[in-house]
Amino acid sequence: MKTGTVIALTLLVWTADVSSALAGGRDVRPPLSGERKFSASDIPSARLKKPGRVVISNDHRSITAYRFFGNIREALVSLRSTRAIPHAAAFGPAVFDPHASAAAPTHYSDAVHEAARTHGVDPRLVAAVARRESAWKANAVSPVGACGIMQLMPATARYLGVTNVFDARQNIFAGTRYLRTLLDTFDGDLDLALAAYNAGPGAVEKYRGVPPYRETRAYVAAVRSTYEASLH
Repeated sequence: MKTGTVIALTLLVWTADVSSALAGGRDVRPPLSGERKFSASDIPSARLKKPGRVVISNDHRSITAYRFFGNIREALVSLRSTRAIPHAAAFGPAVFDPHASAAAPTHYSDAVHEAARTHGVDPRLVAAVARRESAWKANAVSPVGACGIMQLMPATARYLGVTNVFDARQNIFAGTRYLRTLLDTFDGDLDLALAAYNAGPGAVEKYRGVPPYRETRAYVAAVRSTYEASLH
């Protein structure tokens, strides 16, 4: 589905009387509290070839359209009330600010900060992941085949549109986007997003939390520690 179509759907759903009409008289407006979800395929005019692949979630303050890839989701577009747009968004005990300044090697700093602003991820978190994953080595390859600064697996890199996994800028942008999809998938839970980055979202879903893998638990603790230390 084209982003323009998703935006149009989002705006239609945001408009109360139009959303009711699209649902065939069924009122899909959110209550004053809580959340309402429905598939974009519920709207006949969307003409989706693959029903259910885009899901729209809305509450009284925001509306977001997601697309799905396996068992992860990525926010395509999100609209929020202009009365409630914080400069920094809280995810558990950590504070995310995509406009913050992060400590990164000079030759990678611009890419880290641009990627963070583009995908709404704190650059200090991106830097913490890059440091743990590859120690900022653009040509790094892990024993299981993860490549580059953000250690992207080949399948993940293809999904993210990477043409050269060893190109530092592409790798940083793709890894940052992947962090964003994992935060979307796990509702902003930093530990679960980091665990999924390391062990895969399937493992997190299977164990309904951080998997009991020694490597993954050490990874989550290390990245969180580096990230939180950078907040001070």
